[in-house]
Amino acid sequence: MANLLKRPLKLALVQLATGTDKTANLSRARSRVIEASQNGASLVVLPECFNSPYGCQYFPSYAETLLPSPPSKEQSPTFHELSALAKETKTYLLGGSIPEYEAETRKYYNTSLMFDTQGDLIATHRKIHLFDIDIPGKITFKESEVLSPGNKITLVDIPDLGKIALAICYDVRFPELATIAASKGCFLLLYPGAFNLTTGPLHWSLQARARAMDNQVYVGLCSPARDMDASYNAWGHSMIVDPNATVLCEAAEGEEIVYADLDGSKIEETRKGIPLREQRRFDVYPDLDKGKIKFEE
Repeated sequence: MANLLKRPLKLALVQLATGTDKTANLSRARSRVIEASQNGASLVVLPECFNSPYGCQYFPSYAETLLPSPPSKEQSPTFHELSALAKETKTYLLGGSIPEYEAETRKYYNTSLMFDTQGDLIATHRKIHLFDIDIPGKITFKESEVLSPGNKITLVDIPDLGKIALAICYDVRFPELATIAASKGCFLLLYPGAFNLTTGPLHWSLQARARAMDNQVYVGLCSPARDMDASYNAWGHSMIVDPNATVLCEAAEGEEIVYADLDGSKIEETRKGIPLREQRRFDVYPDLDKGKIKFEE
């Protein structure tokens, strides 16, 4: 079995407190990413909508234009801040997600940007599954009132590490994405996400551990910090789970950074002990990896 993770990796999830001031949000993110890098993290993740409040009423006014790439600083100050920050800290940096506006189509997206240690953009993921739910007496939310969905699975192959899958929040509820990513050799699934006080206690930890257990890979879920004065209250509890579905670290509700050391030998050990890949019965049910899969928009 090939070692999917080529070298040990320290992963940091920044559970960031965000407000209505984009400049202040970016400044806060900068200080926390620098802190994570100084503590030895070589891959740093920010939460969903880290540069803005989360909510349909906010997406249009906080949206930035990303295409054609690279955008100007006026079109996307967040793009340039992330790029410079990745280069400065020499980290791989996943900029959680930001609201994106595509001028050509006049559509809005919830979009993740990932930069390498030189500050170059290496991956973009638009949230595929929009958060449209209605739990009577609890919460109603419809991202589709403003946002459009992305149309591809996003895998990034980092030469000195291996393959990572990127997705956003509600995407985690669709195991097909994780199954395909694992079949393509990913060692890590990353989900910036903002579950709430209804869905968080129900499914946050369960989803992280289920995706790890089903696919025997590492999983990271990175939430914003909880703000009870905001219109949307994030669950918090950012966590990293190992290939055996053990929670390696978990944040509380406030702003903090959580870390875990990832090692490819743990994936190998887990898969040798419980050899799911060799035991699958594609003569009984279909192999998702053989179906039509979109890796381009």
